[in-house]
Amino acid sequence: MKLDLHTHSAASDGVLPPGALLARALEAGVELLSITDHDTLAAYDAIGGAGAHGDLRLVPGIELTAQWRGQVVHVLGYGFDATRGALRAGIADQHARRAARAQAIGDRLARKGIAGAYEGALALAGDGCIGRPHFARHLVAVGAVRSVDEAFTSYLSDRATAAAATRWADLDEAIAWIVADGGQAVLAHPAKYGCTHTRLRELLADFVAAGGTGLEVLCGRQPPDAFAMLTALCRRFGLEASAGSDFHAPESWRAAPGLVPDLPDDIPALWARWVAGYG
Repeated sequence: MKLDLHTHSAASDGVLPPGALLARALEAGVELLSITDHDTLAAYDAIGGAGAHGDLRLVPGIELTAQWRGQVVHVLGYGFDATRGALRAGIADQHARRAARAQAIGDRLARKGIAGAYEGALALAGDGCIGRPHFARHLVAVGAVRSVDEAFTSYLSDRATAAAATRWADLDEAIAWIVADGGQAVLAHPAKYGCTHTRLRELLADFVAAGGTGLEVLCGRQPPDAFAMLTALCRRFGLEASAGSDFHAPESWRAAPGLVPDLPDDIPALWARWVAGYG
């Protein structure tokens, strides 16, 4: 089946409104979808919650920003009941952190001669949760850089000149919010963290000890050898496999929503719990 458990709407740093993202996924033949916006559930509030949407089943999802041993990592949460309140309370804290970071980035850019960047990013975010991609798009729009990639390289990446240090939720804290609301915690795009194999194993050991149960083995355009390495880590740590496109925008050079994962027979699929008769 075609599925996608990692997508973003305009409620965070995606381009499409939640309803348009659903329509795009349906058009692409996706049968199982999760909208995993950064530190917000606003997309689900906007479209009336998860469940059946035509021929597509929507699974509750989120991507939480967390901190582990001084490094920023992302934790995906799925299948939770947000009415329990743990995630909602945690998200409120995350929003305060995001707002403070955005203001600090705007101040740093102003000192570099780029005035109004905070206001521009805020306008692009609209009712969504403000993030660095909004700054990047603003910088492109005003001609400060030629591309989003250049915006991150020159100004917005963790070690760039306008970077603002942020104390995100600790890894175990983010996992606890998901678990308390009855969900499954999955480590997002592990191939993107630039970890050595030893450090990645240490991260996964702490992730599992804190209650994490899944690992994203397919995500966007990852390195060709990443899938085999990550499925091996699923075996080693007893983790379920997850998969998604990390879709943000309908542009030809970005990943489109939907993929058809082909897991080794001995790797359990996270999505099996939501697909009758899978496997």
